[in-house]
Amino acid sequence: MNFLGVDTGATTTRALLISDTGAHLGTGRAEGGNPNAHPPGVAAARIAQAVGQALGGGDPAGVGGLVVGLAGVAKMADPSVRALFDAALRATGLTCEIRVVADCEAAFATAAATGEGTVLVAGTGSIAARISGHRMVATAGGFGWLLGDEGSAYWLGREAVRATLRRVEAHEDLGPLGEAVFAHAGLTPDPDQVRARRALITAVNAESPIRLAGFAPLVTSTARADQSAADIVERGAQHLTGIALATRTAEDTSPVVLTGSLVTADTPVGDRVRAELTRRTGGPVRVAADGTIGAAWLAALAVITDPAAAQALHAKLSQA
Repeated sequence: MNFLGVDTGATTTRALLISDTGAHLGTGRAEGGNPNAHPPGVAAARIAQAVGQALGGGDPAGVGGLVVGLAGVAKMADPSVRALFDAALRATGLTCEIRVVADCEAAFATAAATGEGTVLVAGTGSIAARISGHRMVATAGGFGWLLGDEGSAYWLGREAVRATLRRVEAHEDLGPLGEAVFAHAGLTPDPDQVRARRALITAVNAESPIRLAGFAPLVTSTARADQSAADIVERGAQHLTGIALATRTAEDTSPVVLTGSLVTADTPVGDRVRAELTRRTGGPVRVAADGTIGAAWLAALAVITDPAAAQALHAKLSQA
């Protein structure tokens, strides 16, 4: 019997097909499938696209379970949205149970089979969650781009643009960060302060808000040479560390799992967060590059009820 796991956020969707022996049978990839960041119909179609790629030419009837780790999982409370997702996935030929969980749960399961601990997600958005019994039982942060998501790529990008606008208003040198922001917006800084300010605001507001995340790499790449960028990195790392710690007690020794491009890659934000959490928590700090392994393993848990067999499968998946 085979199992499918999907990990999807605002930017990227990944799918993984595994066997019950832990072999990786197929993978798929599509654009973001978070229904809070994209129209639900579009999000559902992208997830189905990635699933179809992972299935390849295989028989969908041979899949014993699918778990989708979804950023924006609260949207599934809307029956019409859930119906869109079910219809898109059934159109791939799947007949198995389809379970949608928070991306936090899938990410944690990728790096820890214990089912107990903390997961910190820092990609386009940000959230920390307490995991118990393989399920998210408490959260910190994760209010979305409009209300929060401090420390996320969206937040870093917004802060980069705001810092640049303040420099323009103060007639200060743009510095490496400001110059990079104007270039990323496709602009040449106008010597006239009013025109420069207006052009940048207009260019940024012409895009969907989530596109601000595209400015985040400018912060991390200029942090060594630009004090404003360094300050944004420090504040972002503090926000992320704070929400992770908010889900734990001082005596907690359970694992902390980090996932999302900002904290899994070798970036100034990730380095700072990993160092702080290692110093301030009593548990191991681990990294999950994506949640597909965890999602597929959670799908298998519905069938593999023997704890030792489940642990063995997790170990094989982690080594594959």
